[in-house]
Amino acid sequence: MSIRVSQLLKTYGPQKAVNNISFSINKGEIVGFLGPNGAGKSTTMKIITGYLAPDAGHATVCGLDVHENPLAVKRTIGYLAEANPLYYDMYVREYLQFVAGVHNIKNSKQAIDDVIALTGLTLESRKKTGQLSKGYKQRVGLAAALVHNPEVLILDEPTTGLDPNQIIEIRNVIKAQGANKTVLFSSHILQEVQAICDRVIIINKGEIVADSLLANLQKANHGDVVQVAFKTPVDAQLLQNLPAITGANQTNDGTWQLTTSNIDEARKQLLELSIRHNLDITSLGTKGNKLEDIFRELTKG
Repeated sequence: MSIRVSQLLKTYGPQKAVNNISFSINKGEIVGFLGPNGAGKSTTMKIITGYLAPDAGHATVCGLDVHENPLAVKRTIGYLAEANPLYYDMYVREYLQFVAGVHNIKNSKQAIDDVIALTGLTLESRKKTGQLSKGYKQRVGLAAALVHNPEVLILDEPTTGLDPNQIIEIRNVIKAQGANKTVLFSSHILQEVQAICDRVIIINKGEIVADSLLANLQKANHGDVVQVAFKTPVDAQLLQNLPAITGANQTNDGTWQLTTSNIDEARKQLLELSIRHNLDITSLGTKGNKLEDIFRELTKG
């Protein structure tokens, strides 16, 4: 396991920021780490990277205990913190040279050239970091996390401040890095997590409420939903008898929410039903079991 967290506990006074959580991540996995503000995401990431000590439990990275081997662990990790720490008076290349020096990179010039090209900083590389837009400052932070070619990437809100085009570029960088690294990726932009990650861990109030492949999580939350409304009342049994429908509920406005594992087949059967029974469909749409819906359900309250 590249990352293993076991019974991790961190408290701030009476509040349990992280409450005995455990999970592991293998090499080659890009895992989305999700939760509302204050759920314990950043605290967990800081513990894994050795920037914060837990009150109980332990974390290992690439087989190294974070508490016993803090420097060795830091050599294996590329970390982009939520509050991206940069020296605004340093030029981009100068800053990356400083970071490369901290990691004792032998061919630092080549490593810096490579990471500047990788993160799309070529045109901005001769500016001071303080002169950059927020989006380009994020790129510098990502470049600093990658310059020493770490085995593990811990990315806390890496796409903050990026425009849509930049988000796609950085998304592609992260996906490419995930082919041979371990990536723990936190974001409030759930569409990004859905586009990048196969697996998600959802934390709420310091406790893990889900840890699953995204496809399995969606399946566990009862598949997709077809929303249909008719001009006149329709017997629920008529809808429930359709082979593609696994559940039927009617909302207060009269719209039917029909659960299905095959949206296309469900829509086809509904249209055939309307023809057979002379029913007028006034609206027909789908409500996918999106990550946003699952997230809200698991973290509500």
